[in-house]
Amino acid sequence: MAALIYWRDPKKSGIVFGATLGVLLSLAYFSLISVLAYISLLTLTFTVAFRIYKTVLQAIQKTSDGHPFKDILEIDLTLPAEKVHEVADIAVANANAAVSELRRLFLVEDIVDSLKFGIVLWSLTYLGAWFNGMTLIIIGVVALFSLPKVYETNKTQIDQNLALVQAKLNEITAKVKAAMPLGKKAEPAKEE
Repeated sequence: MAALIYWRDPKKSGIVFGATLGVLLSLAYFSLISVLAYISLLTLTFTVAFRIYKTVLQAIQKTSDGHPFKDILEIDLTLPAEKVHEVADIAVANANAAVSELRRLFLVEDIVDSLKFGIVLWSLTYLGAWFNGMTLIIIGVVALFSLPKVYETNKTQIDQNLALVQAKLNEITAKVKAAMPLGKKAEPAKEE
């Protein structure tokens, strides 16, 4: 996957990027069922035409090459149970961590973190007003295939600027936590 998004082989990356973007743009204008049906119909048309072509070619040349998709038909496509369990365990662990974090944020365990979360949610309302979900997915795919390469090319400058931004955010967060009485834990009263 990393080789694709870093464009190590431009031909493969271009094919994957173009096909993914084509499907997503199709989904932006047509329903999922229509897109899946058209892609499947196009694939079936290609494979049937190729099979007929190879059969006619074998008949004309009097060869017995066999089925043109024999190698593909012999590939084992069954999912190994241990791999499925491994992926499911990771998914469950991530879901549990997400639920715990959301509980912590919504129930204001740390007021500064909850306020940051509120700002993110408020920002998402504007993002949702500007773009629909499919547009965001398309932007995400374009970013996935462009930002890693841009970062790889300009790593030092980007890292320097990100360090400055992180330092400023840490400074602001520290000031906010120091200024908020709810951010400090209550000290037990001293008995005399």
